Amino acid sequence: MPHRGHENSDGTDGTGGGGLDVPMAWLYAEYIADELLRTGDLMPPTSFEFRAGRDALALTVFLSDTDGELSGIRVVSQLDNWLSLTACDHPWPQWVRTRMAELTERAAGAPSADLALAQDAWRWLEETELLAPDLDAVPGGGAPAGEDGGPQVWTPAWQLGLPLGHLAIHLF
Repeated sequence: MPHRGHENSDGTDGTGGGGLDVPMAWLYAEYIADELLRTGDLMPPTSFEFRAGRDALALTVFLSDTDGELSGIRVVSQLDNWLSLTACDHPWPQWVRTRMAELTERAAGAPSADLALAQDAWRWLEETELLAPDLDAVPGGGAPAGEDGGPQVWTPAWQLGLPLGHLAIHLF
């Protein structure tokens, strides 16, 4: 793909004409999330829990980039911001919905491959439920269930992925 400002053989400058829209911001956010989770070594990378953590972190990274330019140099300086956004007392799902609405409004009329992938990740996190330990269960309140010997409950993927991502940032 030609760099912006370089002329193609057809005389165009590579800034339009129906070219491929490469979702670099989303792919970079996903890469950062993947590296944070792999470094933490909290879950096997092939598990649904890992995917939930990666998608939750990637959304946090992507949506917190208000300037529209993820920079590798700024990653370390953003860790505290990402920690606060993924903290258990932060209304993360509402924040995601608000930021997605803002980006959708800003991109009206100009489809964005980055935004489309972020929307797909959010849809998966909201609509997919994973079986997890029931942390609200009363200890000793009944017979053990599930492989881990405790009660389990179906939980939206983001509710598992968000704390996993938060812990991965701490471990980084």
